Amino acid sequence: MKRKFFIVFGMLFCMVLGMSAGCGQKTDEARIYYLNYKPESTDSWKEIAKAYEAETGIKVRILTAASGSYEQTLKSEIAKQKAPTLFQINGPVDYEKWKNYCRDLSDTKLYSWLTRPDMAVMNGDGVYGIPYVVEGYGIIYNDGIMQKYFSLPSKKTNFGSMNEVNNFGKLKALVEDMSRHLEELGIDGVFASTSFSEGEDWRWHTHLANLPVYYEFTKKGVADEEKLDFSFEKNFKNIFDLYINNSCATREEIASRTVDDSMKEFAMGKAAMVQNGNWAWSQISQIDGNKVKEEDVKFLPIYTGVSGEEKQGLCIGTESYICVNNIASEADQQASIAFLEWLYGSETGKKYVTDSLGFISPFNTFSYEESPNDPLARQIASDMSDTSKKTVNWDFTVFPSQRFKVDLGNSLYAYCKGKTAWEEVVESVKKTWASEKALSLKKGKENK
Repeated sequence: MKRKFFIVFGMLFCMVLGMSAGCGQKTDEARIYYLNYKPESTDSWKEIAKAYEAETGIKVRILTAASGSYEQTLKSEIAKQKAPTLFQINGPVDYEKWKNYCRDLSDTKLYSWLTRPDMAVMNGDGVYGIPYVVEGYGIIYNDGIMQKYFSLPSKKTNFGSMNEVNNFGKLKALVEDMSRHLEELGIDGVFASTSFSEGEDWRWHTHLANLPVYYEFTKKGVADEEKLDFSFEKNFKNIFDLYINNSCATREEIASRTVDDSMKEFAMGKAAMVQNGNWAWSQISQIDGNKVKEEDVKFLPIYTGVSGEEKQGLCIGTESYICVNNIASEADQQASIAFLEWLYGSETGKKYVTDSLGFISPFNTFSYEESPNDPLARQIASDMSDTSKKTVNWDFTVFPSQRFKVDLGNSLYAYCKGKTAWEEVVESVKKTWASEKALSLKKGKENK
């Protein structure tokens, strides 16, 4: 009888103490799960996770959303029992959607390390999104091909160096003359393919569209607006037409082209130019059979024909803000913060940030010598310190919604195919901006 009593008592004891841990088992370890935004950095993040586990014994799960599907993936993953403990927002507008999941990080070392604390996404005294990389984009060009063009006896321009190309008029004259010498230059097009495969049009509906928005905001002296005049639409059309009319892909082929396709064309020497950011260096350098020399990979600002653009620099900023999921357990939140502080504060972590991810860090824990040693990152660092140039802000962080971007991408594709007039693209941009801003403001009020 006594034996039966102790068996029953022991079972009850295990049930009480083992509800979360399990009788005779260790409690679950803190969990770190990062939902990665950039497909091109997947391998690097997995390498970092492996190194962190080897050093601390704590596993880090990495899941990468497919290109153009991050918001959809986040919505799906955040609803799960084992949701991401770390995720990304793209700025203040995105914060309004995810504010209920964002922990206040104002008391973390990570926030105190920011060289510019005002870059963080804030609400009152709270800090809910911390930038984890500074990036830049523009027109990447192969100077080896350019030098070949400059030496052509039959060229119609007088350019002898890319330093002379400092506005849209000169860029257009250069590109169109190069298109007349494709065979002599050994290229299929001046620009790499204009990618419009599903989810692959972000270079146009986000990065390129940033230029007219930036100039409108600058002219008005505002940081955002509920209604967009799109007064610099002709400038947007200038550069977009130049891309699609001088590309490796015809207008009929662009529906099947991806960003990877364009980067491969550039790396293989089939195109002289491609619009992309400093993150593209890893794609260029790692492509099998890469024919572009490191010293020939250089940046040119995206000129569109705006008055005074001779002093325009590259587009530099960030849309990458890390957030800690405040719905996760406190242990998971603390473990996630510790992981980030290891990544950006320890010698091992910082080496991965610089050498593997190729990030230009926004934190004072990094010295100048710890900046990425690649040609595109070096030029961004140079542009940031060049007082004679004005870098272009990343104002696309206040674009009203992903739907706005997708609609713009669809309109641009229809324009390429000759199914939509440019005037219809312009009207669609203004209409969708206004409606999506109104919807965003409404949702923001509902979330308060």
